[in-house]
Amino acid sequence: MIKGVILDMDGLLIDSEPYWREALINVMKGVGIELTPERARLTMGLRTEEIVEYWYQVEPWAHKATGEVAEEIVTESLRLILEKAAVMPGVHELINFVKQEGLRLGLASSSPMNMIKAIVPKIGIENELEVLRSGDQEKLAKPHPDVFIHAAEELGLRPNECLVFEDSFNGLLAAKAAKMKAVVVPEDYDDPRFVIADLKLRSLEEFTAIHFEELNQ
Repeated sequence: MIKGVILDMDGLLIDSEPYWREALINVMKGVGIELTPERARLTMGLRTEEIVEYWYQVEPWAHKATGEVAEEIVTESLRLILEKAAVMPGVHELINFVKQEGLRLGLASSSPMNMIKAIVPKIGIENELEVLRSGDQEKLAKPHPDVFIHAAEELGLRPNECLVFEDSFNGLLAAKAAKMKAVVVPEDYDDPRFVIADLKLRSLEEFTAIHFEELNQ
């Protein structure tokens, strides 16, 4: 039986992915790597440090440490998100449904904790979440399942008692590896990889009590 819901943040609750990509493209250009939005999507769902390391392995640069590059990306993306990003449709309706069903509620994101704590109030759900879990707290981030497993532990639940909402493929892999039911709301709805989700939606607005009953069987 589903007793708790664990939410991803970027791209699911807030339309932050375009601003993550903008920051990534701008910062990486400064170290000589030209990224298109399509190339930038290759690392969607990974921690910032992993993204930078990925591109460093593809096209190594000199004169700037990867950690410094990662910090620049985080700083610039947070500035853009707080200034421009909109809350995704259906977020507050989903939160209200979770509360009405008496379910526990947590958030598990690949973003650094300082970003999570800055963005959650912009979404307006800081008083609804019992648990905040960052990929930075884990040895291995998504698609490894630890961030979801530990979020469930903090909620006092077993993994199979949790329902995850995600938007990225790496996040979906992490949820399934954690043995959790998973709803995915992908940016590229037609990507065939998302077939492994228990439910695929075009928007959180589409989620209904009927979906929940089916997932809870």
